[in-house]
Amino acid sequence: MLSDAERNKAADILMNAEKERKQAVQLQDLPNIAIEDSYAISTLVANRKIAAGAKLIGHKVGLTSKAMQRSSQIDEPDYGYLLDNMMIADGAKVPHENFCLPRVEVELAFILGKALRGPGIGLTDVLRATEYVVPSLEIVDARLQDPRKIFDTVADNGAAAGIVVGGRPVGSARRRPALGGRHHAPQLRDRGDRGRRRVLGHPALGVAWLANKLGAHGVAWSRISCSPARSPASCSPRKAIRCTAISARWAGLRCNSSDCAGRGGGA
Repeated sequence: MLSDAERNKAADILMNAEKERKQAVQLQDLPNIAIEDSYAISTLVANRKIAAGAKLIGHKVGLTSKAMQRSSQIDEPDYGYLLDNMMIADGAKVPHENFCLPRVEVELAFILGKALRGPGIGLTDVLRATEYVVPSLEIVDARLQDPRKIFDTVADNGAAAGIVVGGRPVGSARRRPALGGRHHAPQLRDRGDRGRRRVLGHPALGVAWLANKLGAHGVAWSRISCSPARSPASCSPRKAIRCTAISARWAGLRCNSSDCAGRGGGA
């Protein structure tokens, strides 16, 4: 475990990298760093921003697929903080130089109508608490250099850097008669490299995991939770990022760069 001084130093490194828009060295080289240290560092950064005037509006959930967890050498998802100054208008142009190494990731945003407090939160609890689901886009960024490990990603706010919420809201499954039928737990599928299918599972399970994880620290969550729907896409550094969350059953991605290409991931 790291000392408080080491955690604060790591938070300084991440905040400076974000401010200067220049990647810093990895944190994994710190002696005795543990995943608890990474979450503590991420929380330190978020709390500093909140103290400076930002507002906490939600959380993102990443690494929800078992394949991504195995590649990251972790056995559960990870999470980061969503602040109000990370919100980007639907259809807005975002200069590439505002970030270190940005990518775009399609998400499902769960807007919760009531608080979820773990432990013991499951799929049906999330569906009952969800006011609506809306397609969204997350701009993920890497404030730390490659090769990054899970300690770096978690400390770096789960790579969360921006969020676009748009499209047509979809009412939660608790309002549909199909709750007990074959649509009870739909699975999202994403075609990966060479056409292979990666089953991501029901995205509400990621929200349930988040509620239980935060509940272990005495926190109830009641606003926005974002769960991955597809792999990230990279945009050309020569152009501004322009992404629009389109009206769809789940989510969609449109990028103004002709060389936008899906890459394996799921930060």
